[in-house]
Amino acid sequence: MLPLRSILLGGVTFDDNEEYFQFQFRFLFIILLFGAFSSILFIVSHVTGANTLPSGHIVTTKFHVAANFILAAVLYGRKSAFYPVAWLALAVSFVIFISAMLLVPEDPLRVLWFFLNLPAVFLLLGRRVGICTAILSAACIIICNHYLQNPYPPNAIATSIVGFLYISVFFYSYSSRPISYFHRMLESNEKLRYLANHDPLTGILNARTFYEVCDRMMCTALRDKNPFSVLFIDLDHFKKINDTYGHEAGDTVLKKVTSCMADTSRDCDVYGRIGGEEFSIYLPDTDHHGALILAEKLREHIEKLMPVINGAPLRVTASIGVASNQPRHKAIADIQRDADQAMYHAKQQGRNRVSSL
Repeated sequence: MLPLRSILLGGVTFDDNEEYFQFQFRFLFIILLFGAFSSILFIVSHVTGANTLPSGHIVTTKFHVAANFILAAVLYGRKSAFYPVAWLALAVSFVIFISAMLLVPEDPLRVLWFFLNLPAVFLLLGRRVGICTAILSAACIIICNHYLQNPYPPNAIATSIVGFLYISVFFYSYSSRPISYFHRMLESNEKLRYLANHDPLTGILNARTFYEVCDRMMCTALRDKNPFSVLFIDLDHFKKINDTYGHEAGDTVLKKVTSCMADTSRDCDVYGRIGGEEFSIYLPDTDHHGALILAEKLREHIEKLMPVINGAPLRVTASIGVASNQPRHKAIADIQRDADQAMYHAKQQGRNRVSSL
């Protein structure tokens, strides 16, 4: 069941890297609704006689209510509509503010609407638009003041301009830091996610992530009744390489084999490091015959690697087990077990070969 706040926003979902955009989206939606209901309160107060407003401004207020509800409806459930709606909401707000300045002379505090608008602009449309809005707001107050029957005194205009400058500098400085921290947090989270999902030496998927990805792909293949196969690759006499040439040489061999797997595999294949010198490749949409061909191609490429260790080429070979989907294979662990047994069969047959049960 969707949470209430998701239902209220049309069930729109956001990716992990859209947390700040999610805040902006919800903030804009709330502002549109709150602005509409605030204008409704002014209309109600006018009708009841609690706060009489000029007829011209009542028309503008009704327009403001309708425009905000329409913009909220357009925004509902549509991430792509955020920026057009935000810009239109800014334009609509200036219409109601200028109307209040010119048509409601009895309210000496009506200039505050321009000030209250600025924080939302900085948060929704960014710092540059916020600065431009502050300049435009000051210009509107100065221009409108010439058409008022009781214009604001020069001291009040000067205070307003300084106020706009202060708020602009404050929010310009404030908004830059949270956004900067947010992007740095995203970068850190991406690095942590990569480290959690990948083998630090070879850069390919680690065993846990490999099995998770393969299980999801197997579920899809089983549902659609598509073939799939798994290769289990074990480097021959790898311990001897480490003992003879050192672990740095062993790391070089592992990286070379990983690059060979990447060059040999298809884009749709998934491969990961399962153990020290053990690798596995999931082959979607591949029957047993096709898997044997790919496995033999990989074995030949590994044998031809000949990485240079201590100034001399070193022959590296691998034993590869192949297993293809069978009715008993319900998860990656099932088919991996068969591929593992096939790999041991290749070892028993003399290594450097492909085998299948």
